[in-house]
Amino acid sequence: MRKKLLLEICVETLEAAVAAERGGADRIELCDNLTDGGTTPSTKLICAVRGQVSIPVFKMIRPRAGDFCYSGSEFLQMRREIEAAKDEGVNGVVFGILTSTKQIDVPRTTELVALASPLPATFHRAFDESPELLSALDDVIATGAARILTSSGAEDALAGSAKLAELVNTASNRITIMPGGGIRPENLSSIVRSTGAREFHSGLSHLRHGGVADPVALEGAVRRLAATLN
Repeated sequence: MRKKLLLEICVETLEAAVAAERGGADRIELCDNLTDGGTTPSTKLICAVRGQVSIPVFKMIRPRAGDFCYSGSEFLQMRREIEAAKDEGVNGVVFGILTSTKQIDVPRTTELVALASPLPATFHRAFDESPELLSALDDVIATGAARILTSSGAEDALAGSAKLAELVNTASNRITIMPGGGIRPENLSSIVRSTGAREFHSGLSHLRHGGVADPVALEGAVRRLAATLN
């Protein structure tokens, strides 16, 4: 039997998480401050979402907005947030660490992946800043991360479809490549066909007016995305 395609929706409120599940999302990526690209959500929000949502929830681990080259104290904060994730009942963690030259920070990423175990780790779109994506792919694989969220360095997943297909083929069964960036109901079908990926990520940012998406509109858009994958 062919493996089902999976839809992950990125949200920052309890209402959006509930709406995403109702719409047919398979997994939630829970963040704070999505207008700044997402930072670590509070324990209070995580517990509220876990209390009302039954699908898997992945926690963003990002101490601040901006670049992905973190200080020693910021790295310790990331460690604490991963340790807290296990008590909060989440199903996975999401983070990305780069060096000052925008290479994958393999030693520190490996340390966080091991710390998170048995929770799976997603390396987020910090990956897209790497100057050589195929080399970066091998680096992330070496860390033990379970998946990479990426637009392949392009403005969005649709524009990066050809490179995403190359990443999917190169990764083979060693790691999951999850296209993300600008995925909407009207372009998802094309991205599915052109990339050969099995998991897809959408924040539906075009629905966020004043920073927060209307739950009714979000649910409807998620339902259309899910229908495309099913």
